Amino acid sequence: MTVTMPPDDKPPIAPHAPARAETPIAFVRAIVEAYQQRGMDPDGALAKAQIAPGTLENPRSRITALQMEWVSAAAMQELDDEALGWFERPLPWGSYGMLVRASLTAPNLGVALARWCRHHALLTGRIGLRLAQHGGVATLTLTENQPLGTMQEFCVVSMLRNALGVACWLTDSRIPLQGTELRFAPPPHADSYRVLFDGPTTFGAPQHRLQFDAGYLALPVRRDEAALSHMLQRALLLTVRPYRRDRLLVDKVRQALRQHPELRRNAEALAQWLALSSRTLHRQLREEGASLQAIKDGVRRDIACELLARSRKPVKQVAQAAGFDNDKSFIRAFKAWTGQTPDEYRQQGAMK
Repeated sequence: MTVTMPPDDKPPIAPHAPARAETPIAFVRAIVEAYQQRGMDPDGALAKAQIAPGTLENPRSRITALQMEWVSAAAMQELDDEALGWFERPLPWGSYGMLVRASLTAPNLGVALARWCRHHALLTGRIGLRLAQHGGVATLTLTENQPLGTMQEFCVVSMLRNALGVACWLTDSRIPLQGTELRFAPPPHADSYRVLFDGPTTFGAPQHRLQFDAGYLALPVRRDEAALSHMLQRALLLTVRPYRRDRLLVDKVRQALRQHPELRRNAEALAQWLALSSRTLHRQLREEGASLQAIKDGVRRDIACELLARSRKPVKQVAQAAGFDNDKSFIRAFKAWTGQTPDEYRQQGAMK
């Protein structure tokens, strides 16, 4: 959303496949208002995004996510304001990139988001961001310290989506929301919120906030400076990129299989232990580009490798510990995983 590099002067490239127009035109009108506040003409930015001026007059109009990326990037460059008129003063180019950079060295997402919230106060006092967790639920709250006026919806939605996008990027994981609460009344385009935020959205709430499983806060930060430099070239994608892999779910499945060997034989029992149906477990893993069988194989391989490297247990006992009925099937599987027999693997480790 707000961390981006300036677009070049070339016309936008059309997407390879038609995209659905689901972004409310109200957000574009807010960008136009930012231009008007500065006495500037927004026509150039609208043209770069292929948004016809007449589109602004119809409150039911929608644009694609790519068009929103184009118009936002052009406006941030021309206005020299990454906040697009939300705050008491423009935010210089690179402000949000600075916040991301300060979070890169955090050991996990919880620390990274806490830094993000704390450092955001250095940019503006008009809003405040706070991260908390209670009862296994993480809550990111946005407080309006000063009225945002006509920019309220655009600012709040953009800030919350940007924070969530940064969190997903830092962990390279999809973070599904348990719920979104917003203080303002349902807008005419309230149906768009099913795309803006997954999970249920509540309007007229006491505060603006996102809620998700607190387990994600323990995920390690997986990005570095090189990844940041690449991301900043098109950082607006942070708010629209659908991360497929849910690392928390995969980690939960892997941990359950390691700690409870009896769950490796029965998908129904595993799903029940995770408070899911068997169908939902398989579907969610499939959506994240993983499979239960692949995770099982990975767990069994890791257990076998650890025992072969750190113990002198016979191969038959290693096979049993890894969940195999006999050592012959274990040896076949282990060779397929590593290209070596268990004895060869053990001997190679002893030579190191």
